[in-house]
Amino acid sequence: MSSKLHPDGKLNPSEVTTNDSRNSSILEIIEQRKLTRRNFLKSSVSATAGVTALTVMSSSVVDGLLNYAEAAQNPIGTIGFIPISANISPMTDGVTVPVGYSAKVLVSWGDSLTAEPHWDTVGAMDEATQLHCYGAHTDGMHYFPFPGPFGNKRGLLVTNSEYCDPPLVNNITPAANYATTAITLDMVRAQQVAHGINIVTVDKKNQQWQVNRHSLLNRRITGNTLCKISGPAAGHDLMKTAANPAGFRVLGTLNNCAHGYTPWGTYLTCEENWNGYFSNETSDVAGESDPDRKLKILQNQARYGVVKGGFGYRWHEVDERFRADLHPNEANRFGWVVEIDPWDPQSTPIKRTAMGRMKHEGAQVVIDKHDQIAFYMGDDERNEYIYKFVCRWKLDRKNPVKNRHMLNHGTLYVAKFNADGSGQWLPLVWGQNGLTQENGFADQGEVLIKTRQAADRLGATMMDRPEWGAVHPLTGDMYMTLTNNSRRGNTPASSNNVDGTTNAGTSNPSVDAANPRPDNDFGQIIRWQEDKRLVTATTFKWDIFVQCGDKVTAKSLGSSYNPAGHDGYMGNINGDDYGAPDGLWFDRDGRLWIQTDQVGDASGDWVNIGGNVMMCADPSTGETKRFLTSPPHCEVTGVITTPDSKTMFVGIQHPGEDWKIDFTDNSTWPDNGYNGQTTFTGSSVSKPRSSVIVITKDDGGVIGS
Repeated sequence: MSSKLHPDGKLNPSEVTTNDSRNSSILEIIEQRKLTRRNFLKSSVSATAGVTALTVMSSSVVDGLLNYAEAAQNPIGTIGFIPISANISPMTDGVTVPVGYSAKVLVSWGDSLTAEPHWDTVGAMDEATQLHCYGAHTDGMHYFPFPGPFGNKRGLLVTNSEYCDPPLVNNITPAANYATTAITLDMVRAQQVAHGINIVTVDKKNQQWQVNRHSLLNRRITGNTLCKISGPAAGHDLMKTAANPAGFRVLGTLNNCAHGYTPWGTYLTCEENWNGYFSNETSDVAGESDPDRKLKILQNQARYGVVKGGFGYRWHEVDERFRADLHPNEANRFGWVVEIDPWDPQSTPIKRTAMGRMKHEGAQVVIDKHDQIAFYMGDDERNEYIYKFVCRWKLDRKNPVKNRHMLNHGTLYVAKFNADGSGQWLPLVWGQNGLTQENGFADQGEVLIKTRQAADRLGATMMDRPEWGAVHPLTGDMYMTLTNNSRRGNTPASSNNVDGTTNAGTSNPSVDAANPRPDNDFGQIIRWQEDKRLVTATTFKWDIFVQCGDKVTAKSLGSSYNPAGHDGYMGNINGDDYGAPDGLWFDRDGRLWIQTDQVGDASGDWVNIGGNVMMCADPSTGETKRFLTSPPHCEVTGVITTPDSKTMFVGIQHPGEDWKIDFTDNSTWPDNGYNGQTTFTGSSVSKPRSSVIVITKDDGGVIGS
């Protein structure tokens, strides 16, 4: 979104950490060789020998996954609904789905997950209330079915609460007053616990889905929950703080954006824009007298976008651990993939440092025919990179408990996309490819803490905001959204400093084969195939599945951009237009569900496309239909179904964001009742609330068919 608290760089370019290295951006050429969809699909089909749907794990236990694999052998793949119209101005303040479908609110920010009362939205949120209520700004999600025959009617819905709107939490109007209001620790604590993860037991009773508030499995994990640190960076000097001198513990997980899951039944939450909570107030490092060490600390902060004031949360004013000049190592303890056992309320979340430190968007698991496991990840920032983590050991199907520490051991790779449609995975291994003491990496722990700088050194390909990944359930092809990049093709051209000394927001990479358009407002979806379908492969081939755009736009390219590669912002979508692809997910039948994240107000660049949407695409033909439209100023994010694909859960984040005077300036959803009854009992809606909706087909059929 374009909000200051979740910047996309289009409206807030100074608040986006981009790259500026001097590596060539796939040879810095415009002679782009693009695989055709037909040729790519031919190779996909021929490569499926030896690949089963076990390649994609989408349930919580191995037995369930085996059953799922059998069902996916002959995917239906057809899109059977009639697409809906775009939500253009004047916008509908609700979620709309096709004829024959219903969308109802399941749970919203402030709904109690226990027998305690729901939050009264008229007043401010407080820490004690938020600890037993659903968190703010819902995002990535996964459904873990209960074992046995009831998995389609009862499960754990585990979701991220990415961030919050401070004046909305603290009940401050107008919004601008938050910057000057006397802030207290109580205000900040309420915001911190609005972040995190929600583990919610959901049941289907009398044909209606509901939250089971009596379940002992329900819990919140927040910005202040104790987490363990594991893997090569655990206990590293750069992870030690005054509060935790051993470097093995940290309070909280923050800015939990997209997610992942494992075949041994755990949930992965990914820390994205964590830098926005920190502030270096003095541009210094207190207590550090060695000028070389001080410079390295400040360069590391700059590379990850830690700046004075952060995103404006102001936590550092009353919670000193967010003062990056006083506690420089605290920021190093964020930016990780965090593993959570949803079935054990007493378990402690674990930050898995072997998977690298970045602005993690998600972690998509793939298992190859030899039971090797990999997780594919995007670093959601303009001009950042695509990664994969390959576990050292194979999956143990007979004893899943033995897999629990798989994420501590393995190799992290970063991608390089070549102009001829080939690609390489470059290992981020200490002592190799310049990742040495002489270049600022004392050991493997430091390579991982400084993942971005290590990728700079290896010459990885700068991408246009890599976000969610998804794996085709039959072919095993990996798809990833590249949301946008207003700096692509701008002048003067610049690329990443190979020594990792890039400051935030200063790079203007030239167009290249994988990122072929200047001022890439609308984004694209890229896909690739591993060599021999093995996740351990170090080479792959790729193409661009789709370039998003607006076929009837009147927008022209700005004079500061190099016009090479410009397509008039039209894209090449086969069907309904959309832009800024973000969320991505394949259902069991091979339909590709695409969610978008743009400003969401149906104005400017989006006057024709309208608000944010969820699209459904056929990966074999590219046919794309609009399935869902959303309220004003929201993001559509997070999607999953029950195992039978007859119930779909979708997240609607920050409806009505960017309000100025009153909380409901831009939206009154969901309490306006457009998508059914909520827990709100007042006479006049006081605040919009992020929510999860349940979508079902009126005839009880499979969603999308």
